[in-house]
Amino acid sequence: MADYFLTAFDPSGKTLINERFDAENEEAAKMHGEDLLKEKELHSHTHRLVNAAGKLILFHR
Repeated sequence: MADYFLTAFDPSGKTLINERFDAENEEAAKMHGEDLLKEKELHSHTHRLVNAAGKLILFHR
């Protein structure tokens, strides 16, 4: 298991979500991150998903 960090922002730059979660691999983390964004209705906002080393897994602007 590895740590992943999901962050979403509003247009002014305010952080709307900043959550850490564990996932087996990058693909599982990406799927979980997308599910969280849809659940919280933030999928259309600017967001990013990175691993603990800072590698960008998912990004939307």
